Amino acid sequence: MRRSQFLLATGAALGCLPRMARAGACSEDSGASIRVLLGRGMANRMDDCSFSFGTRTYRGTFASTADGEIVNTIPLEEYLYGVVPMEVPHSWPQATLQSQAILSRTFALARTNPARYYDVVASQGDQAYGGLDAEHPETSAAVSATGGQVLTFDGDQATVAYMSCCGGHTESAAEAWIGGSSAPYLRGVVCAYCADAPDFQWQRDIPLGSARNAFSDLWSIANEDLRSVQIMSADPSGRARTIRFSSSAGGFEVSGREFRRRLGAVAVRSLLIHSIQVDAAAASLTIEGSGRGHGVGLCQWGARALGAAGHRVPDILNFYFPGTALRNG
Repeated sequence: MRRSQFLLATGAALGCLPRMARAGACSEDSGASIRVLLGRGMANRMDDCSFSFGTRTYRGTFASTADGEIVNTIPLEEYLYGVVPMEVPHSWPQATLQSQAILSRTFALARTNPARYYDVVASQGDQAYGGLDAEHPETSAAVSATGGQVLTFDGDQATVAYMSCCGGHTESAAEAWIGGSSAPYLRGVVCAYCADAPDFQWQRDIPLGSARNAFSDLWSIANEDLRSVQIMSADPSGRARTIRFSSSAGGFEVSGREFRRRLGAVAVRSLLIHSIQVDAAAASLTIEGSGRGHGVGLCQWGARALGAAGHRVPDILNFYFPGTALRNG
């Protein structure tokens, strides 16, 4: 069955589900709602304002699709209570937490789509979401303090993104993604604030067998004597655009995006790669680089340092998204 043709287990349309408000309070005026795709499994109502799914408890209502997917309908602000602490530690400066809350709200609103049966997924594919179990007073306070605020540019809601650590320079959205926005506030900026991040500098060893499997459609028998893997070109932020595998018989080239996609984001933390060494004796590739994530938008570890230094929320957001402003929804 096509996902667009599913039926709810209740037989009702997803958009007709009653809105539920805060667990334990259930205010009638709960504002805009968002539909979160949690995954497949069984959900059980706990009371009028919450339910369980897997090992977690969630606010709001849920519905099941015919193929067992659970969709959580929840007021937007209460959804953010379960997002912000999953994206940044609750112990970080309040200005950093508030900046994250504004970006998470802006991101979620841009994803609402009445043509689909959900708006966002509860993972890093959109934003991590942990439900009631993830909530913490510090991050909930950040959501409440910024209630309804979104990031704008020239009066319109901005397109936003964020990642863990930029490695010293954020990335242009146009460089990071095919068809990515060329908006001036989504160009890369030099960031001198994320050096304390665990992945500011990283190294990964990848077995040659794993690399060969990842590029099996390109890696011919003639490439068994791999001699080098070189970064042939980089974009203005220093991230790899083109990477070449070379052997005595020739070789092949792939884009930086394809290199990371095939080897995986766990192995290749970011495309801000400094070197790739072939160790024939150990039968491995050693990759050294900086940063973690796609690099676009707000650098969370950089925002942490800015918040700790006393910078205000507008200053933090305007640094990573130059020319933007805040607006109450």
